[in-house]
Amino acid sequence: MRFATYEHRHRSRLAVVDEEGVLYPVPGARSLTEVLAAGDGLPALLDLAAATLDVPPGPHVSEVRLLPPLQPASVRDFVTFEEHVEGVRRSVDGAAGVPEQWYAAPTFYFTNPHAVYGPHDDVPVPPGSTVLDFELEVAAVIGREGRDLTPERARDHIVGYTVFNDWSARDLQSAEMKVGLGPCKGKDTATTLGPCLVTADELEPYRDEEGFLRLALTAEVNGEVVGRDLLSNMSWTFEEMVAYASRGTRVVPGDVLGSGTCGNGGCLAELWGRRGERNPPPLKPGDTVTLTVEGIGTVSSTVVPGADPVPLPAGRRRGRERP
Repeated sequence: MRFATYEHRHRSRLAVVDEEGVLYPVPGARSLTEVLAAGDGLPALLDLAAATLDVPPGPHVSEVRLLPPLQPASVRDFVTFEEHVEGVRRSVDGAAGVPEQWYAAPTFYFTNPHAVYGPHDDVPVPPGSTVLDFELEVAAVIGREGRDLTPERARDHIVGYTVFNDWSARDLQSAEMKVGLGPCKGKDTATTLGPCLVTADELEPYRDEEGFLRLALTAEVNGEVVGRDLLSNMSWTFEEMVAYASRGTRVVPGDVLGSGTCGNGGCLAELWGRRGERNPPPLKPGDTVTLTVEGIGTVSSTVVPGADPVPLPAGRRRGRERP
């Protein structure tokens, strides 16, 4: 089943999407996040979808503005593709290979759940950035609360998947990472999700013998293909990622977990590292990025000018007075 959130005639609705792209509004539901919080994971969502298909249909997807499928409770973005790590390290500081510590656990950072854009929304350039990049990912969505999960148990907590574009201001990110804490404004302006949530059962036919989803991934800039990869090239499964995310804490309905950027052109920075030059160049206003994931769908966003940064003073160099 597929769930989409859309805006039509100045009203937003949650709907089930049939194979022809017809939207069936879910009665009484304001958002997918609320539905997930009130239900009990995938079985409850599938029951709701089946019941919704018995109600009168609404508009076709071509007649509406698609919104993000959900407003996430939180967004954890992982980094699970070796090839991406290799390419970006080479691009940033000329380092080769993958740090040995990377293999110890599926590392992630928290990004901004309040800066989520729909699958066809324009995306602004982050203030102060001149080196904008995309990142092609897939996200798992949590449908049941859990804590200290095993990978086996974690599978029952994943309700579905969506396409995830982690927009990245590489110049801001590079400066921030020198502080040693992690990205902030380099990753803070926009995350694209969509075009819908595909329930986990729909993607089971793509699962390989190791538990990975063998989905083809394609990235295009202005109609030119710049990257192709398979989601099954991840070094950890989504279930292993959820288990790690739940260690010592909770995952809750509406949490979004990004796979991290795929390899072989899943972002421009990886290509820059491989080629030794910024080719293709950083994204600029007017460029359109189109990301397609087999079995899920396509998101396509055009870059537009962003706001100018509000001036701030540099940090004070204190004399360290003591009381």
